[in-house]
Amino acid sequence: MRWRRVLAGAAALAGAAAPFAGRPGRAPRGTIDVAELARAVAAQEDHITAVELARWLRARQPVRVIDLRTASEYAAYHIPNAEHVPVAAVSALRVAPDETVVLYSEYGVHAGQAWVFLRALGHRRVVFLRGGLHEWLDDVMSPALADDAPGELAELSRWFGGTPRRAATAAADEPVAAAPAVRGRGC
Repeated sequence: MRWRRVLAGAAALAGAAAPFAGRPGRAPRGTIDVAELARAVAAQEDHITAVELARWLRARQPVRVIDLRTASEYAAYHIPNAEHVPVAAVSALRVAPDETVVLYSEYGVHAGQAWVFLRALGHRRVVFLRGGLHEWLDDVMSPALADDAPGELAELSRWFGGTPRRAATAAADEPVAAAPAVRGRGC
């Protein structure tokens, strides 16, 4: 009879502790599952291109765009509908489970690091802009297009207020007017 009480107590204790034990086969929340991150990076699931982001935004897909640069860099220029969140505040960022988040920084370095932070916190639907804001400026706002390039890229650029250029003349063109305003820490 005594053993039954001990076993029942142990079972009750194990049942009460189960919600805090984590998920089988996955790293506990707040730890980094390096194998999972490596798989996502190898499959190129960690990033998107500026043109892909532009297509998402134009199609009004539900996406949350986060600018990780300084407040002054954000004020000078940012991707449409982006919200400013300093890198140091990423750990406190509230992300809904079904929300897709796109992170970007100047060249993508801080965005890649913030991707790791959010993934370590358990957020699965997070990507970063591969080449950062500069990829956005080069590929969306001022793309160099060949004469035989599909009109979709030029139309996409113009939709965001960009100015597509012909590839033959692109090398001689000056940088986009907004480019100097976004120079900063270089991350």
